[in-house]
Amino acid sequence: MRTLIVLDHPYEGSFTRALVAAATEGLTAAGGEVDLIDLHADGFDPVMHAADLEAWRRGESVDPMVADYQQRLLAADRLVLAFPIWWELMPAMTKGFFDKVLVKGVVYDQAKPDGLMKTRLTRLTRVTLITVMSTPDLAYRVVFGNPITKAVFRGTFRMLGVRRLSWRNHCYPAGRTPAQRAAILARTTAAFQKR
Repeated sequence: MRTLIVLDHPYEGSFTRALVAAATEGLTAAGGEVDLIDLHADGFDPVMHAADLEAWRRGESVDPMVADYQQRLLAADRLVLAFPIWWELMPAMTKGFFDKVLVKGVVYDQAKPDGLMKTRLTRLTRVTLITVMSTPDLAYRVVFGNPITKAVFRGTFRMLGVRRLSWRNHCYPAGRTPAQRAAILARTTAAFQKR
């Protein structure tokens, strides 16, 4: 199984990065292949400029990095998106990845006149979110209405035909002891080691 991990965190010592390392350990221990896109290390530009939008309309990209990301996504059996939740949603680089990589004519086709999407992600069978946030879990789910799963799962990947969707959220890791963080990382490795 080929897993594409898209990591969005600027800080090298972040818990998000530690979770990605733990997930990678589990995936490779299970015999899987991992392809990591580190948006910050790559210097990814998340802004949809006028030239990007013009190319998007033609199902193309003016950015060779975006074209590379698209090919890597098309080759993936599983997608893992890892980022902190800021202001109840994803950071700008993850949103830019969605805007610039998930392009009509490359990742999906849109039928006319009904406008329904037909996916080109024929290998992709599951999407997993790994997130870190300071908002209490119950408040995020009940008070705010769980906006991240609405945007990523219902608003994006279900429309692209992916049905196996999971979310591994970690609230306020900075307030946990080193032993508690180590236990979370061990559970993450074990979870990703299972097929």
